[in-house]
Amino acid sequence: MIEATNLTKRYGKKTAVDDVTFTVEPGRVTGFLGPNGAGKSTTMRMIVGLDRPTAGRVRVNGRAYAEHRAPLAEVGTLLDAKAVHTGRTAYNHLLAMAATHGISKKRVAEVIEMTGLESVAGKRVGGFSLGMGQRLGIAAALLGDPQTLILDEPVNGLDPEGVLWVRNLVRFLASQGRTVLLSSHLMSEMAQTADHIIVLGRGKVIADAPVGEIVARAAGGAVVVRSPQAAALEEALRAASAAVTQTESDRLEVTGVPAERIGEIAAGAGIVLHELTPTNGSLESAYMQLTADEVEYHSENPLGHVAQEQGALR
Repeated sequence: MIEATNLTKRYGKKTAVDDVTFTVEPGRVTGFLGPNGAGKSTTMRMIVGLDRPTAGRVRVNGRAYAEHRAPLAEVGTLLDAKAVHTGRTAYNHLLAMAATHGISKKRVAEVIEMTGLESVAGKRVGGFSLGMGQRLGIAAALLGDPQTLILDEPVNGLDPEGVLWVRNLVRFLASQGRTVLLSSHLMSEMAQTADHIIVLGRGKVIADAPVGEIVARAAGGAVVVRSPQAAALEEALRAASAAVTQTESDRLEVTGVPAERIGEIAAGAGIVLHELTPTNGSLESAYMQLTADEVEYHSENPLGHVAQEQGALR
């Protein structure tokens, strides 16, 4: 378990993490999201003692990271896959890490096999592709068979098979009752992997809830309705205090009334329905809504310039 309480980090006048409190529970995959500059990396570094909090505290499995006598057995981390001696082979890198904690060569061989590194274990890390470097970083995180894992962008550079492998791995580890904190910018992958989401924006927690709940909030409960009697249906729905927007001649988007009630209203008024569909939100759309005002650097839409140029040519 990871417990952050009033966690704050300032660099001079800049506050990178601002009074953050959250708990990462065991037995589930917790996604850690936020725009660039939101404070995610700083928070993860404070969790494992690489940065000292300005205020507040963070505990991993009941203690500060520095208080654990065998940190690799408590917390496995992938924060920077490139932080490896490039002259060493993958096997020797893992063997050197294992030696610091009395971990056996057998365990080194196990994580090499587990992460698909057998064919390159004897090669120098400096010649690794980005994806193989990620696999080595994950192998290092798993080396001590820890109860808590913190993985920052673990699928970066992996091919589709590797992405699926990471997804299945973290879900399996969570099913064993371990604590898994997973940071990624790939919303589609996070939607398939995470059970719970924590979102940071400008150093503050702006969401901390199950994935389904966050997506449901973003969806807003809208229902798409199609009817050849759209005008009559709109009038009946407004009488029931629904908010109705007509998007096409026979298509309405309705909020404030559930789909079941819309069907009852239509049936009571003798109105034919051709479609009655509750809309499903996505984690990506929910994330974009949550962070719309928290992004530090906004990019312009390049298509907007194209449209302007085409308009000027007409």
